Amino acid sequence: MAKQAINTPLAPVPVASYSQAIRKGDSLYLAGQGGFDVNTGALVGDGVREQTRQTLTNLAHVVTAAGGNMDDIVTVRVYISAHEEFAGMNEVYGEFFNEPYPARTTVSAGLGPGMKVEIDAIAVLG
Repeated sequence: MAKQAINTPLAPVPVASYSQAIRKGDSLYLAGQGGFDVNTGALVGDGVREQTRQTLTNLAHVVTAAGGNMDDIVTVRVYISAHEEFAGMNEVYGEFFNEPYPARTTVSAGLGPGMKVEIDAIAVLG
């Protein structure tokens, strides 16, 4: 079974050698997204809430391009710039997912300049 690259103009274009997502069978592996506006290429703001909202919107566009939706996501990895950003990220995160929620890991990590959050995910389509 061959792997298939998934790309959409509704999410930021990768700036290195990777795809927005890869589908193999019913599994979809979504690359990390940040809070970048697809039209300007800039971060949507300085706060974790607005960046989380844009990040998850970008992920939703990629899942949709693969023929799925956010309910198909089974696991999520969230990278935040500082532990203090957790509450704001978690508040917005809850707007995008329904019970049963995906499994999730959240870690503090060094992110790019100005980035408060980056999120990747795995979905099962079918």
